[in-house]
Amino acid sequence: MPPSDPAETPVPHLDEPCWERLGRLPIVPDDEPLVPMSLAPEPVRVFPAYARLGIPGAVPECFVRESVHRRLLSVARGLPPGLGLVVLDGWRPWRVQQYLFDTLFEVMRARHPACDEEALLACTREFVAMPSRDPRAPSPHLTGGAVDVTLCDADGLMLDMGSQFDEASAASHSDYLERLDAPDARQRRARDYRRVLYHAMRGAGFSNLPSEWWHYDFGNQLWAHYGGHPQAHFGPAQLDTIEERWKRQLGDG
Repeated sequence: MPPSDPAETPVPHLDEPCWERLGRLPIVPDDEPLVPMSLAPEPVRVFPAYARLGIPGAVPECFVRESVHRRLLSVARGLPPGLGLVVLDGWRPWRVQQYLFDTLFEVMRARHPACDEEALLACTREFVAMPSRDPRAPSPHLTGGAVDVTLCDADGLMLDMGSQFDEASAASHSDYLERLDAPDARQRRARDYRRVLYHAMRGAGFSNLPSEWWHYDFGNQLWAHYGGHPQAHFGPAQLDTIEERWKRQLGDG
């Protein structure tokens, strides 16, 4: 591979965010709409994972902000031949965030019965953000600026990235495979796929959450934190409804 190949450039180590400090970053709201990723052309593919898993309240679509949509399409078009981008989740209703947090918390409690509440919360927050509709500190996915993605081959089959999507283990940390002393062939291949995804997404302006190789952000507080931006652009978002449209059209909204 030539030196410029992203598969040769390691994923860097980043510290986990301090959520309390992150929540104090100012948000100057942008009114960008939520748009469906399913309308994007190939090589983008959409697989709304939570709806397919039957998670209560999950929507059978991956909605993101308009600028996120365009950047994801740019990422997909710039991938090496034979690779495609799969969008697994975008805007996430608060109810779904609460369900995921509560479910993982109870799994952690059952697995670590000796841990106190604070330790269990810390373990849970490593993989699922605290549910929040606070306009000053919303959950990342509630903003429409967070997106979960992976890679697929030319046949649309998702590639082995070294851990499953939403796997709550150290193997899901973005740089985990970089830290192995003697990775086997499978691990080296997954490491290289992570590198390709990471550098493609970073090149399009996204930031990565270090504990999740699949989670990227644009425009929200996580993005502002890791990108060194003074403020975020996206606060909590909601899907438009026919009732709200009628209200606007009739001058009541």
